[in-house]
Amino acid sequence: MTELWQLGLAEAALGLKEHRFSAQELTGACLKRIEATEPKVRACLSVLSESALETAANLDRQGFDDQRPLWGLPLTVKDVFCFKGAPTTAGSKILEGYQPAFEATVVKRLRQAGAVILAKTNCDEFAMGSSTEFSAFKPTHNPWNLGRVPGGSSGGAAASIAARQTPGAFGTDTGGSIRQPAALCGCVGLKPTYGRVSRYGIVAYASSFDQAGPLARSVSDCGRLLAAVAGHDGRDSTASSRPVDDYLALKPPKPSELVVGLPKELWEADFDSSVAKVLSEAKNKLAESGMTFRELSLPNLKYSVATYYILAAAEASTNLARYDGVRYGSRSAGADRSGLVEFYTDSRTKGMGAEVKRRILLGTFVLSSGYYDAYFRKAAEVRRLIQADYLKALENCHFLLAPVSSIPAWPFGAFTDDPLTIYQLDMMTLPLNLAGGPGLSLPAGLGPDGLPVGWQLLGKPFDEAALLSAGLVFERLVPPLPQLPTDCQ
Repeated sequence: MTELWQLGLAEAALGLKEHRFSAQELTGACLKRIEATEPKVRACLSVLSESALETAANLDRQGFDDQRPLWGLPLTVKDVFCFKGAPTTAGSKILEGYQPAFEATVVKRLRQAGAVILAKTNCDEFAMGSSTEFSAFKPTHNPWNLGRVPGGSSGGAAASIAARQTPGAFGTDTGGSIRQPAALCGCVGLKPTYGRVSRYGIVAYASSFDQAGPLARSVSDCGRLLAAVAGHDGRDSTASSRPVDDYLALKPPKPSELVVGLPKELWEADFDSSVAKVLSEAKNKLAESGMTFRELSLPNLKYSVATYYILAAAEASTNLARYDGVRYGSRSAGADRSGLVEFYTDSRTKGMGAEVKRRILLGTFVLSSGYYDAYFRKAAEVRRLIQADYLKALENCHFLLAPVSSIPAWPFGAFTDDPLTIYQLDMMTLPLNLAGGPGLSLPAGLGPDGLPVGWQLLGKPFDEAALLSAGLVFERLVPPLPQLPTDCQ
């Protein structure tokens, strides 16, 4: 008999509908799974056992509701989503103990759809990182190999999916922070079009890049989660008012009908041999199905890493200025007895980690007098060129297909003293965030080392339905990964 924690969202939803188990039983099974795996995986910053079981009990008393697509389904959310009754730290000491008095639109809509929030997952501090090693509280471990990173910044969300702690999770993607950990942990992750999902109530990193999105074990499960949260929100001026498609009624096209673009700048990168082998074999399976590949060029892609880190750091320095120990954030002990400048300096120095300080300093520099035009303005202009390349490429194909990471999950500490290498590893994912379009990360297979390898489908803005439908084809042609090794228990 299948354990309840092993069920995906669709299977769990059907079981709840047919009354084969209750919301309390499903929630309890997932909480026990968290208890069993968390000592080694360390995916969660706060486990909300009491409130989750109470929510599930209330749902059971009310009875199954077909109008609520996530009725009784347990989920985890990244610890950047604010809501009452749970701390929100964004992985930073400066927000330790912070209890929001309001609720993020994503969480509000999840609750309205009937979801049960199990836990808040770990992340790189203020979502700044690619490995979840830069959390101020603890690193998260990759369930496929506990000595490896899960990716980041939504590494806790991806690890919670891979370890079967939950059938669904929500993270945020600023420069690849959903797609990259999904790839390294062997699950499915969707970065929606910028503005498709409200950012209200999400701790900000870079406001023109941040986008919330789902992670799950299948493409259809991601569609189910997106359907619950997508749409306009009057509390977020960047949330689009465009109508939301039906992500629950996906119709996969025939493989022979698909024309897929291959950006040569990404496919000609220097890959780890295990990644190259998996991607080559997976691509051959697609070609055998009759899918058409079209090589194309995104000429300004070579500037994407520099462009992103100038713009994102500038926005981060502005957004994080509020955490000064007065308006927001904890103040260091003894700070009250010092001068104003010393007060700010002491509180921010002790409350923020090295990576956050690095990006604040970079952002402050590129926005400073004498450098704004040379760096920030120029980067904003290049961003438009990258976006134009992306849209032009999609005129000649249905989707773009690209790797997610040139290397598999790496050992802890491999790059912590080499931030430039970490930044360069993001070159596969950053261009999509600069362009603002949607991207779907999918497993491509397991490497010889037993680590997952992922690739991503990049689609036209606000065309998530077509992107997910194509993802169903990829999922059928390149089967899901085998059962996770049990050493994370």
